[in-house]
Amino acid sequence: MSIAQWPPGEGPRDKLLLRGSAALSDAELLAVLLGTGCRGCNVLELARALLLRFGSLHGIMFASRAEMQAEAGMGAAKFALLQAALELARRRALEDLQRGAVLNSPEKTRHFFSCHLSDNSREVFSCLFLDSQHAVICCENLFWGTLDGAAVYPREVVSRALQLQAAAVIFAHNHPSGVAEPSQADRRITERLQAALLLVDIRVLDHIIVGRGQQFSFAERGLL
Repeated sequence: MSIAQWPPGEGPRDKLLLRGSAALSDAELLAVLLGTGCRGCNVLELARALLLRFGSLHGIMFASRAEMQAEAGMGAAKFALLQAALELARRRALEDLQRGAVLNSPEKTRHFFSCHLSDNSREVFSCLFLDSQHAVICCENLFWGTLDGAAVYPREVVSRALQLQAAAVIFAHNHPSGVAEPSQADRRITERLQAALLLVDIRVLDHIIVGRGQQFSFAERGLL
């Protein structure tokens, strides 16, 4: 039975309008976004099949075009819808961290870096530069690496922080493997960065590692 034949209020879109988006399951939200199913498969069944195939919403949103279009019912138009939704989430997160915004929410920071870094297939090391009131100066990607890691140079980080007259910084990098736990190399470079910046009176507030659907905070774990 197609969703159009369901009783009023039972379909995902009706449910969202009546009860709000928080009342919907992952499959129902995805069904609203996709809009239509395919022959022999309504949109909710398609959404459930995609979640089973890719393992999670994260897996779906970051699947390649070739991977997505290999699935029955998923053409270029639906892939474009998913990419547009992902980009809207990124831009919404960025709005909260525009220049001059005071950083007062660890959750907001983690969400921003999750959107900013999680779709990279190689490691990227980013830095959020803050003034003395913890207002955002800018966020920059400073180093790029391979699947296994990125070389990070404390001297370049210190130089850029001084150029921007930053009083504090928050570091972040992604783990393309999907595991957010820090490696020994991550711990060592964090210590080196913290020591180098301390010499010029710049505080390291946190170092966030972005994995697949998860983040690790050095500050929250008492490692800074």
